[in-house]
Amino acid sequence: MRQLLGRKSIDFIARVCLSAVFIVAIPPKIINFSSGVDAIARRGIPQPLALFLLVAAIACLVVGSALLIFGKNQILGASLLLIFIVPTTIIFHLFPFQAKAVFMNLGLIGGLILALTRTSLIDGD
Repeated sequence: MRQLLGRKSIDFIARVCLSAVFIVAIPPKIINFSSGVDAIARRGIPQPLALFLLVAAIACLVVGSALLIFGKNQILGASLLLIFIVPTTIIFHLFPFQAKAVFMNLGLIGGLILALTRTSLIDGD
């Protein structure tokens, strides 16, 4: 039992650390909302769709981070964060190729996949 509590605490700390990257991305997206929409539109995405995508991105970041850290449905949380980071990596960092950003995001994607696969250990099921 003691080992299980230790593992749960370590998993919680890991989820907080993983989520921190996404949490710090939320305020700039809200504060600089119009420039965020413009940045998406400059990638060839129509303005109305860019607006929707930024709102959806913020929602995925907020809800996904909260669920990953505190929620009973950590699979949904990790999935929402994956829904945010995979298209973001493709749209903003593959063309032109930005190696540092792509590989950092691949690390985050790997961490989220681990969170998906370790959920039964985290929840104690």
